[in-house]
Amino acid sequence: MTPSPRPASRRTVLTAFAAAATAGAPLLGQLAAAAPAAAAADPGEYASNTALYKDPALVEGTSYGRRFKRHPAADSDLTAKAAYPRTAILALHGGGIEIGTSELALGIAGYDPGAVTDKAEPILPSTHDYFLFEGLLSSGNKALHVTSRNCDDHVALSLAASHLNVLSLHGCQYDQLGMPEPMVWPPSSDPRLAVVGGLNAEFRAALVREISAAGIPVVDAFDSRYLNRLQDFNGSHVTNPCNLTMLRKGAQIEMTTELRQSLFGDSGSRSRRAATWDASGGRFEAFRDACRRAIATVEATQPIL
Repeated sequence: MTPSPRPASRRTVLTAFAAAATAGAPLLGQLAAAAPAAAAADPGEYASNTALYKDPALVEGTSYGRRFKRHPAADSDLTAKAAYPRTAILALHGGGIEIGTSELALGIAGYDPGAVTDKAEPILPSTHDYFLFEGLLSSGNKALHVTSRNCDDHVALSLAASHLNVLSLHGCQYDQLGMPEPMVWPPSSDPRLAVVGGLNAEFRAALVREISAAGIPVVDAFDSRYLNRLQDFNGSHVTNPCNLTMLRKGAQIEMTTELRQSLFGDSGSRSRRAATWDASGGRFEAFRDACRRAIATVEATQPIL
C-alpha cells in the first residue's frame, strides 16, 4: 500500500532498523534527482530502499529479493521505426509484504505467476517489462515496506523513466479506505475492492472500465464521490514511480486483502499462491486479462514517434 500508516512497534522485527533509517538515508537516486525531495517516511518503516538495502540485519535472497525483466530492443534499420516496450508492471511491495501483488504483476506482464524464482517464463503471446521487490521473511514482512513515493531503487526508477506507462500494484485493507458501508460488496460481506489511482486519467478510466466489466468491484480514486476518502490511496504523488514515466503520469491499483485472497485457490503463503493462482475459479485470470486489455487500449493511442 502506498501511504499506509504503520505502528512503530514494527521496528522490533529487524534489529538494525533504527540505525539504517535515521543515519542520513539519501534522497532519491539520480534518475529522480529532478523530482521533489522524498517525503518523510512513516516512523515505522524504512526511509528509502537505500536505507533498507544498507541494513546489516537483512540479507538479499533471504530477507528480501528483487526480480526484473527488461526485454531487449534494437533498431538497425534506417528506413523504418522499430517497436519498443511502452508499459512496465511494478510490484514494489511483493512477496509477503502485500500478498498477491508479485503474482499479479508477473501475470499481467504475461509471465507464469507461479514462478517463485527469477525463471519466470512467458505464458501469454505479448509481454511487458516488470520489476518486483519481494519480502521473503517467514513472518514480519510488513517491516520491509517502503512508501512508494520514497522508492529509490535504481532498476524500478529506470524502468519507469524509460516507459510511457507504468502500472503499479499495491495492497491495502478495506477498513483503511473509509468507504461507506454500501461499498461492502455482495454476495457476502466480503469487502473486495480495487481502487485505481495515478495521474494518467485515460489509463485510470480504461482500468476501471475493464476491471468492472470483468465483474470485479472497482472505483476510481479521483471519483468525486470518493475523492476525500481515498486521497491517501490515489497514487498522485509526483515521486511515486507510477508517475515517473516518460509522460510523468501513470496508474496504480490498490487491492484490498480480501480481493487479493480471492484471486488464489490458497493465498496462505508464497508457495501456495504460486501453486494455486489458476485455481480461483477464473478470478485471477479475469483480473489479469482486464488489466492487460486496459494496457492495450492505452497503448493503442500511443504511436511510436
